[in-house]
Amino acid sequence: EQSGEVVLAREADPRADPGLLLRAARAAAVHGLPLAPFALDRLALESAALPEPWPASALADLVGILDAGDNGIVVLEALDQAGLLARLIPEWATVRIKAQHNAVHRFTVDRHLMETASQASRLTRDVARPDLLLIGSLLHDIGKGYPGDHSIVGAEVARAIGPRLGLAPDDVTMVSALVRHHLLLPDTATRRDLDDPATIRIVTDAVAGSTELLALLHALTIADAAATGPGAWSDWKGGLVASLVRRTHGAMIGQPVAPQAPLDTDRVALAEAGELAVRVDGSEVVVAAPDAPGLLSQASGVLALHGLDVRSASIATFAGTAVNRFQVQPRFGKLPDAGLLKNDLRLAMGGALDLGVRLEAKEQSYGRDRAPSASAPPPRVLWFDDEATDATVIELRAADSIGLLHRVTTILEHSGLDIRSALVSTLGASVVDAFYVTAADGSALIPVAERAAIATAVLEAAGAAPATAVGAAH
Repeated sequence: EQSGEVVLAREADPRADPGLLLRAARAAAVHGLPLAPFALDRLALESAALPEPWPASALADLVGILDAGDNGIVVLEALDQAGLLARLIPEWATVRIKAQHNAVHRFTVDRHLMETASQASRLTRDVARPDLLLIGSLLHDIGKGYPGDHSIVGAEVARAIGPRLGLAPDDVTMVSALVRHHLLLPDTATRRDLDDPATIRIVTDAVAGSTELLALLHALTIADAAATGPGAWSDWKGGLVASLVRRTHGAMIGQPVAPQAPLDTDRVALAEAGELAVRVDGSEVVVAAPDAPGLLSQASGVLALHGLDVRSASIATFAGTAVNRFQVQPRFGKLPDAGLLKNDLRLAMGGALDLGVRLEAKEQSYGRDRAPSASAPPPRVLWFDDEATDATVIELRAADSIGLLHRVTTILEHSGLDIRSALVSTLGASVVDAFYVTAADGSALIPVAERAAIATAVLEAAGAAPATAVGAAH
């Protein structure tokens, strides 16, 4: 250390000491000091290439830099600006200063990877292999520098990088799996029914029964979200992911998946009363009413009218009464009074409140319309026949808009489908709405002949042009 900077000793010889670059960088990160500009220049001009695979000491130095948290970011950026990071990991050049496609990201791809590793350094005590967590965090989005699905492509890129870094074959497989499945937990937790054994099977199969990989993915999920931005994480999403991990871990060690919890005493009382009732408790809204077609779409429309975004919905019927539970988040301010919600729902159910017209006016008042921009990807509808125990899963992936859930559930209900549950995942301006549905006769599979018409109507409700909608059903 000299004058508050890390410098090279007089006798240092970067040409004869390939490990000096990472050793100096680690010293700077660990002690929270910058690398001196002259030292960086010498390292950039004179450093010999590391042998492949890297010596164990070089790999340990890289892990040490990543484990230094925010100090590590400072050092990594200095190396990057000097052209040294791409020299160490050539694939890094593909993500340098690369813009993100989703506005929820606050950093470019390269800085996001550094930030994720920094966030992961706070979670290293939660996993058995902190080194693999840190390396996986640095590489999890490396596939964004190549065409194709970045998770799939990135897994292959990581599989090529790992041996050069000196990772053992099993560790290369683990890092590649981290990259491949880094979206598995948040996507599954927010789009699938956690009470369905099929959901647990999805995760168990993906991690090949490895509790170690499951724990690493959980930590990476938290770090990735924290590095993305405030719109990528919430207590609600964190709770869903933790519950999914807990249930999956239990299943993998032989514990049975807990069945869906029955209605509690309060909701049974609401059902037995057989009358319209609305209760607001924290972020949960409970709507009870005599079971009839259209209740879900009407309730979701009223919630949207009052500025509430629905994050998930579940439907239960008891004693002839539907009891719908909604997890909601206010777009602005706080949750409305339950009495106001109940009054508007009564009007909607009686035909005195046209939710479609009111929601359209509300959307226009915010200066938004459903016409897609030229650069926006078109909405998509996907069908999943094997990801639910006794239902078909329909996913809508589209731009978010006020009243979207109301419009889509109205279409599904008018198509004769019984909606068992709905899960809504919002990331920035995009949503993935997943619906567990059964046919009118109660069968789990929706006839193929009916799917195209349903998909077309749903996509048009999401703002797709008719021609786009016809070709987008799967």
